[in-house]
Amino acid sequence: MTEGKPPGEDQRTPEEIERDIEATREELGETVTAVADKADVKKQAHQKVDEVKAKVGSKAQELSGKAKQAAPDSAGEGVQQAQSLARENPVPVGLAAAFVSGLVVGRILTRR
Repeated sequence: MTEGKPPGEDQRTPEEIERDIEATREELGETVTAVADKADVKKQAHQKVDEVKAKVGSKAQELSGKAKQAAPDSAGEGVQQAQSLARENPVPVGLAAAFVSGLVVGRILTRR
């Protein structure tokens, strides 16, 4: 029954009813997809890890730039040493970064 019409005056055609049903199905499908995305903890954790990695990377670049401006001799050398250490030992540095990211994600998930 259509709103605003008294009973018995519902003059919708079968095609209109089919279009309404199809529109409702599409809305329901979108809603189910949104709920499934929110319920996918693994996917959310991966997204959070990616966000943290991006923040850490941008913060490192920012701090690297500030360190070079503040004390180009001593701080710049420290940054260069850290960079060369990371280049020479990519696996341990990567593992350390993954461990720190895991701690951050675990902390975030336990707060919920």
